[in-house]
Amino acid sequence: MPFHRYTRDDPVLPTGRDGGARAWPDRVLDRAPVWASVDLRDGNQALAEPMDLHRKKRMFDLLVGLGFKDIEIGYPAASVDDFDFVRELVIKNGIPDDVTVSVFTPARTELVERTFDAIRGAERAVVHLCHATACLWRDVVFGMSRAEVLRMAVTGAEDLVRLAERETGADIRFEYSPETFNVTEPDFALEIADRVAAVVDACPDRPLVLNLPTTVETHSPNVFADQIEWMHRNLDRRDSIVLSVHPHNDRGTAVASAELALMAGADRVEGTLFGNGERTGNVCLVTLALNLFGRGVDPELELSDIDAVREIVEDCNRLPVHPRHPYAGDLVYTAFSGTHQDAIAKGLAALAERAGGDPTNAPWQVPYLPIDPRDVGRDYEAIIRVNSQSGKGGIAYVLKAGWGLDLPVGLRRDFAGVVQDVTDATGRELDPQDVWRLFRETYCADPSAVSRGAADEHEVIEELAAAYGVEFTRVLVADAKDSTVCFVELATATAAFWGVGLAAGAADAALRAGRSALRRAGADAETGVGARPDTGRTESGRGASR
Repeated sequence: MPFHRYTRDDPVLPTGRDGGARAWPDRVLDRAPVWASVDLRDGNQALAEPMDLHRKKRMFDLLVGLGFKDIEIGYPAASVDDFDFVRELVIKNGIPDDVTVSVFTPARTELVERTFDAIRGAERAVVHLCHATACLWRDVVFGMSRAEVLRMAVTGAEDLVRLAERETGADIRFEYSPETFNVTEPDFALEIADRVAAVVDACPDRPLVLNLPTTVETHSPNVFADQIEWMHRNLDRRDSIVLSVHPHNDRGTAVASAELALMAGADRVEGTLFGNGERTGNVCLVTLALNLFGRGVDPELELSDIDAVREIVEDCNRLPVHPRHPYAGDLVYTAFSGTHQDAIAKGLAALAERAGGDPTNAPWQVPYLPIDPRDVGRDYEAIIRVNSQSGKGGIAYVLKAGWGLDLPVGLRRDFAGVVQDVTDATGRELDPQDVWRLFRETYCADPSAVSRGAADEHEVIEELAAAYGVEFTRVLVADAKDSTVCFVELATATAAFWGVGLAAGAADAALRAGRSALRRAGADAETGVGARPDTGRTESGRGASR
């Protein structure tokens, strides 16, 4: 591959300013940032079928319900739908008192004016001014010098101030994005940001949101963190700036870029639910929020029903969320591997024991599960799924979780081999009902009525052993859901045969279990035991090592 075409130098931070040693690697994230959703603007622009008014309203209501207080609602100068949606929210008083909306505009006077037309009558809003600043864009897209691009920024900021002064009685504030910040010369990015802050007269009571995007992600996240920390230290009016980042995911590291940027001094993160956006998308705010949650930090977003959130986002975007997407995908709390299944099953059992039966009473510590699926609205049904990769621990978990059967170790090994044979033959996954049906067909082989006068399970087994001239090596009785279960192992000269009985009482369960084991061993009243070669498994047989 022509890798030599992609050599890139990392941005060089000027030494004449307050650079200092990196401080961000020693910091930890202990609070949520200001969350800023751009689903209705940046996300919407990236859709093959941009949202209509109904889908826009549904997305807006979802964002409000999740707890977002900072929502970019559109690019009014880009389309009639965007303009009309902004007007509808303003005219119909559709913006909650605790939510601030923003609208996006390029740095062109006629587009800034169209944007102010859209928010006319709003009690408060943020107007977001944006244009590219990097050398490649200056040379190739604009054909402008640094001085000319700086003038574009200043003129755009002057337009913001002039038009905001016309909106008497409204609280209009400003955001500025030097698009392509991450590949802009650092000294120029700082110069242009300071000039815009001065033009809008940013102050602590009316701060400027300075939004620094990785418009196209080209460097590793630590480089972006260094850039953010340098800006954080050197801005003229840092106490009058809300320092924001807007990571894209071209290198697949947008989440890392956002987290390191917050450690480096950023206050705010712009992104979208599940990372929708141009090319590989924006940073996923759900992932960022639940990363905090999983470390014991309040994410300040309500994500306790992740499937409902995903359903709305998929409907509005008309894009699926990947089944492996962190926290929200269909498969992210699921294990197919036998070793993972065994560890999860043991972890859940240990958690229940520590918590006295209620896992919500104990700190979450379960192998392979960073958070409790129930905390985001999932149940435990799909944690362990059975296919040809599954092992005895996971299969046993399915039966215990669904039907209350705690299989003995030997039976776990034996049934794992039965499941393996079926999944190898069919090449498909077995759902819990499939597993239960296979278990009953294999081990609950005696359907006869259970009416006898034996006092207990031991007497039942002794009578069966005497009648058939066999040895039952193990008899275990336990409670199952709505019944008593008995597990019986019958030893012959060549193999071991398990039988299982379910009944209202122990004696009846033992009778069914014993008869089932005898049937599997090929026993009848006249000939005694005659093992069929494919019905029993030895302790070292297939499945014992899984």
